Amino acid sequence: MTTGKDIYDKALTRKGQSYIEGTLVPKDNPNWTGSWDCAELCSWAVYQVANLMYGCTNNRALPSHADAYTGAWKDDAHEKGIIITAQKAAGIVGAMVLRAPTSQLGGHIVVSDGQGGTIEAKGKKWGVVQDTLNNRRWDYGILVPGIIYDNPGAIVVTPPNYAIYRFVNPMMVAQKVGEIQQALMNAGYSTKGIDDIFGINTFNAVIDFQKAKGLTVDGEVGKDTAAALGVSLS
Repeated sequence: MTTGKDIYDKALTRKGQSYIEGTLVPKDNPNWTGSWDCAELCSWAVYQVANLMYGCTNNRALPSHADAYTGAWKDDAHEKGIIITAQKAAGIVGAMVLRAPTSQLGGHIVVSDGQGGTIEAKGKKWGVVQDTLNNRRWDYGILVPGIIYDNPGAIVVTPPNYAIYRFVNPMMVAQKVGEIQQALMNAGYSTKGIDDIFGINTFNAVIDFQKAKGLTVDGEVGKDTAAALGVSLS
């Protein structure tokens, strides 16, 4: 039987390889060496060890053409997967940990190492790296049906000790959002005004900025994006 560790170990073999947002990875190619994006790495690893299509916009498509996406991981998790807390996923090797996308853009997904760390295609700036779940925002963990997972260990994941600005309903309203909008405008990314409201225009500007700077393309202003913008979140 395929285990979560099998998934993690397969994804780990791609450490150090490059990242391209929106790339399409043939899930049935065991020799693929990049580039990757976050969802493609996760779906490729699952297919490679379990011959299972998961987290793709069309899981019935040919494995060579199926497009993996964080939104598809979200949909599959709700329709046929097992949703757990991110805290629990931190202690389960091979569990996925998701930051769900807003609208049709953004989001991020990683593979848990079972010890509070990850293997992930983080962004063009980093490529495929091992990182931590600590001090980052997550929505929940995902277990893929048919995969055998070890019992979770006692892992404590520290949430961010600063606000993360993002597009939600109701929309976030704060002076800091205005600072973010000003920084985006100064960098050449239009938010169509500075109104202290993190709306769709600000979200789209953040996405474009993240793509240009090689950051994690999640549409959220956390520590990495804020630092690139020259905005303090503290």
